Amino acid sequence: MPGTFWKLLFFMAASIAAAQEGAKPNVVLIVADDLGAMDLGCYGSTFHRTPALDRLAHEGVRFTQAYAACPVCSPSRAAVLTGKYPARLHLTDWLPGRADMPSQRLQRPNIRQQLPLEEVTLAELFRDAGYATGHIGKWHLGGDGFGPLEQGFEVNIGGDHTGTPLSYFAPFSKGGRTMPGLAEAPAGQYLTDRYAIEAERFLEAHRDRPFFLYLPHNAVHTPLRAPDELVQQFPAATPFTGQQNNPIYAAMLLALDRAVDKVRTKLTALGIADRTWIVFTSDNGGLSNAEGPQTPATSNAPLREGKGWLYEGGIRVPLIIAGPRIKSPGRTSDAVVSGYDVLPTLAELCGLEVPHAVDGVSFASVLTEAAQLPERTLYWHYPHYSNQGGRPGAALRAGNLKLIEYFEDGRRELFDLAADPRETRNLSSERPQEVERLGRQLAAWRTEVGAQLPTPNPHYHPHPQAPNGRIELPAKTAIVHGVMLRYESMPHKNTLGFWTLAEDWARWEFEVARPGVFRMQALVGCGKGSGGSVVEFTVNQQTLVLTVEETGGFQNFVPRDLGVVTLPRPGRYELTVKPKTKPGPAVMDLRQVTLVPEGKQ
Repeated sequence: MPGTFWKLLFFMAASIAAAQEGAKPNVVLIVADDLGAMDLGCYGSTFHRTPALDRLAHEGVRFTQAYAACPVCSPSRAAVLTGKYPARLHLTDWLPGRADMPSQRLQRPNIRQQLPLEEVTLAELFRDAGYATGHIGKWHLGGDGFGPLEQGFEVNIGGDHTGTPLSYFAPFSKGGRTMPGLAEAPAGQYLTDRYAIEAERFLEAHRDRPFFLYLPHNAVHTPLRAPDELVQQFPAATPFTGQQNNPIYAAMLLALDRAVDKVRTKLTALGIADRTWIVFTSDNGGLSNAEGPQTPATSNAPLREGKGWLYEGGIRVPLIIAGPRIKSPGRTSDAVVSGYDVLPTLAELCGLEVPHAVDGVSFASVLTEAAQLPERTLYWHYPHYSNQGGRPGAALRAGNLKLIEYFEDGRRELFDLAADPRETRNLSSERPQEVERLGRQLAAWRTEVGAQLPTPNPHYHPHPQAPNGRIELPAKTAIVHGVMLRYESMPHKNTLGFWTLAEDWARWEFEVARPGVFRMQALVGCGKGSGGSVVEFTVNQQTLVLTVEETGGFQNFVPRDLGVVTLPRPGRYELTVKPKTKPGPAVMDLRQVTLVPEGKQ
């Protein structure tokens, strides 16, 4: 009898194991909002605390060269859900997008205001394969008639047309509206915690059938809000100098990390963790500019810039994947992948056919075989002005070479990301043949996908004269010419910097309504050893000369009086700033030029 018992027990265990082995794997896809590539502990952050995500990386694969499909949210999310380029979808900006302004030389193309229903989403792909499908979190891909329930999800909690939550704390309502599925909530409940609770409920309800759970958190998007008890766990904020030091942002990320831990703990408790794929990523780079209270949120250093920019800080994102068939868990992969690769990858991992053409490619073999991906080209198309200061442009990465092209003036920048991941050295003048070749490739891609381009703005009025007669020309609106000169957007800089070549120069267009005599002033910074450059400021054939003096640091800006110029008629003018000599390593940093009517200072 005892032998029969043990044989029966062994048979039952073997049968259960075989059934589980043949069962379709589950998927939990977690997308953070505005989370930078360097924000997690496993990516090198020493300020933020992310133990659960660090453990996920230890048990899975951490990608070091993963990208979002766009430097802003809605297009990136559309790419994840469809496997297609945002440019092909004609959905290339956050929805509804930034309205055109008179200060912009170009006007944006008319983009789709929702993810088209004719597109096949991940949810529809999984639903048609017999999966339960759930959406918990941010949608931001269309309103009534275009929400998660119309795009293949059977459950929707929190998802609507908005890009920011109505509130991070319950009640989750504002202006008579309530976030879907969140009408009942304990007072003061934190939204990130609530999403974790809803995710646990979904997992519990669908433990006995395969499921696809899409969990796009609102965190860590502005407005920056977090429970006080979490904020107090981090040092008080100090002046931002390009380092991660925002305690509210850190607390939001810690809450997000705990939410991930709750999901994983629930999967384990339900006995389904070993057949569930977990994907964690972000929709774009971290917010490194001042944009609202308590910002900047983070620093993406050593990557350049952040959300809203085509530089690495704006499009590089964390990507961690763990699951049942990971080969050599705990490793990193330098495979170059993008958000539009998620759909074909998950489809292959779950044994699903993709019955239509997509732009992404599967990198499942990187996970299950530790394989190397063939070299490929990634593309970005962003024909918009971003709230963070980015300008209309496009980019591609081919191997280690990255080309950025700006639509306002055709400026092209070339970087070798292997040698220069910070994108500090523009190689366009050294390798013009590569620039032309990649430029043709980028143009051909735009034609192939039907990318929409911006057009001249008929209402363009640059830097109009203020009611008090002043004309202010900030660094962020300058048009730069040359190779190294660039606008550095971080708040502690906010300057035309990297002026290491005397051949580089800048210009502004501006409009005068009340002509007269104006005193020109410049806000200048200059570090030790770089004094002595001679710079010409020219407008209306009048040149004022500045001999640059050291100011104690390039970000230590000092006002300099340049002299007076006469602007005799109403209309548009151009100011150019050109170095004549550069005896030191750099010319100067220039934050702003101001024209003040004489006698009105």
